[in-house]
Amino acid sequence: MFTSTGGERVAGERSLLLGVAISAIGIGMYIPFSLVFFHYVTGLSYALVGVVLTVTGLAGLTVMPLAGAAVDRFGARKVNLLLYAVRVLGFALYPLAGSLPAFAAVALVTALADRSFPIVQQSLIGEVTRGGARDRLQASIRALQNAGMGAGALLVSGVLALWGTDGYSYTAWGNSAAFAVAGLLVSRVKPVREGTNGAVGATGSAKRPPAGYRMVLADRPFLGLTATNFLSALGYSALSVLFPLYISTWLHGPDSLTGAAFTVNTALCAGIGIFVASRVRRSGARRTRAAALGALLFAAAFVGQIVLGTVRPGQTATLVALLVIVVVYTLGELVHSPSAGALSVSAAPEAVRGRYLATYQLSYSLASALAPSLFTGLLALDGRLPWAFLTVAALGAALALTRLERHLPPEAVHAEQPAPAPAPATPSTPREPANASAV
Repeated sequence: MFTSTGGERVAGERSLLLGVAISAIGIGMYIPFSLVFFHYVTGLSYALVGVVLTVTGLAGLTVMPLAGAAVDRFGARKVNLLLYAVRVLGFALYPLAGSLPAFAAVALVTALADRSFPIVQQSLIGEVTRGGARDRLQASIRALQNAGMGAGALLVSGVLALWGTDGYSYTAWGNSAAFAVAGLLVSRVKPVREGTNGAVGATGSAKRPPAGYRMVLADRPFLGLTATNFLSALGYSALSVLFPLYISTWLHGPDSLTGAAFTVNTALCAGIGIFVASRVRRSGARRTRAAALGALLFAAAFVGQIVLGTVRPGQTATLVALLVIVVVYTLGELVHSPSAGALSVSAAPEAVRGRYLATYQLSYSLASALAPSLFTGLLALDGRLPWAFLTVAALGAALALTRLERHLPPEAVHAEQPAPAPAPATPSTPREPANASAV
């Protein structure tokens, strides 16, 4: 028998999801055009904008451990609202930051908030949910983020069509407003307390484990989970970094193929993400095995790219094959992401969840930083070589997840927890009649 919390509704969940969608629209309004966006907003050259964004982005990595510590000290909800406020202020000031020092200062503060935000959001999921509800909320947030970013990209296209390059400044202010509304909505979510995984229960009577990164570094299963996720995170980087280069340099295909791949991926993530995650959750699959299945689907898609790059059929066949590969890749993403996310959140003790997730998030950040140089270096040798590397990485991740399963907390591995077995009946001593003299 299993007890499930997958159907529980989070207090303020609708507001949380609406806030995620609105902030994703704001992100979608500038991420696809970041260099052009900031060039027109600040009036600085593309080269200067690129250097500032690179330097401030790297600087943002250094505060991730501090963000984790802040979550453990003040709570994910409070830190989440603070980061929304910083982003509101940052995008409101961008159109006024016409000089290099002003732009660098605003970009730095905003980058610190942007880099820390995934840690805090994951911690917030752990703070407001438990059990299978975490998987469901992970899937819902990912679907809404994809839909919102797509809507944001369309919205900014309309703004630019109406107002030309002045529309970039209006977009910055609109983005600031979007983050403000999102923050107000997210403020309505209510944290819950757990009584498992070393966490403080509702009564607060359980002893909290000592906080600190030394505790994280001593947790070898969690460090193994983080290292395993680095292998999977390289696969996530493939769509934005490797796909476009591979299509143009090795397949010699038109740029429209890249656009088609992104469109299919975004549409599937937004359209069927919640459905796929729900099916996985209701199947009762362990989170480790669901994440491993996602990694295997990644590997299948990468092998498909190797075959496609070897055969190199005509343009029509290439388009069809590429779209099939993207569908398989996206299914891997939809199966892996909610399970891996909920696994990391549930494997982290509540008292130091922020520090744990800051460490885990480094796997994504490191993969994003290394992917461009790694992929381009391998691609220069042979177009199929980076896909072969990613195939081995994905298979390694799948194997490692299954090996780690027995070393992780049961409440992390299982979305549905085994119900406690009934206590065995103890033989009872025959009771004397109430009135012994009457017998």
